[in-house]
Amino acid sequence: MKLKLISCEIFFREMEFLLERSPHEIDVEFLQKGLHDIPTDEMLRRIQAQVDAASEQNYDAILLGYGLCNNGLSGLKAGTVQLVLPRAHDCITLFLGSRQRYKEYFDAHPGTYFKTTGWIERDEVAEELKQLSIPRQTGMDMTYEQLVEQYGEDNAEFLWEELCNTEKNYSQITFIEMGVEPDERFEKIAREEATSKQWDFEKVSGNLTLLERLLKGDWNHDFLVVPPHHRITANHTEHIVSCEPIT
Repeated sequence: MKLKLISCEIFFREMEFLLERSPHEIDVEFLQKGLHDIPTDEMLRRIQAQVDAASEQNYDAILLGYGLCNNGLSGLKAGTVQLVLPRAHDCITLFLGSRQRYKEYFDAHPGTYFKTTGWIERDEVAEELKQLSIPRQTGMDMTYEQLVEQYGEDNAEFLWEELCNTEKNYSQITFIEMGVEPDERFEKIAREEATSKQWDFEKVSGNLTLLERLLKGDWNHDFLVVPPHHRITANHTEHIVSCEPIT
């Protein structure tokens, strides 16, 4: 098959590793990680533009290296080429290899912030996306000192706790080792961050199964295949995503 992969750049190392093992001809487009931080309608618009451009080519399918991602893919339309995406709320399912494993780990370790090589080395976001990001638009990216300067100390304390202190519900960093790391420096960065925040740290082994099946064309029940002229919809069941005809 001739395929097109449109993927978040946090999967860069994993995808490059697996592309060499896929039996298919696959063209690749990596999009910036910062799309997750902008309003969902803008994220959808940008991914839709890439899908529309790919639909003009002679591909058998367009693969999406994304989860539902906070409904950022809900409403995405297939043109003349079918779309294929994993049934996943977000990328952590893809790193851990299954929805069940993600759920079991999260239930046993609430308050966990996950890190991978991709999350660390692709952390820098283009200024254009920073300006559009929800934290920038709402002021959630302001420091405590900036809040004090703008709103006064009493108001700053309230705003910091309610809006800006996005880490208050976390107590652990878990580094997912995918087997594609060039060395141990990314694990070290994650471990040092946990130490600096006085959080727990754990390293777990990732699983490339879902990403490998995506690229090999083994689209079993863990994937949604969207026929031409259908759109992706969020499904509030264990299936996570479904599709419907475009009317």
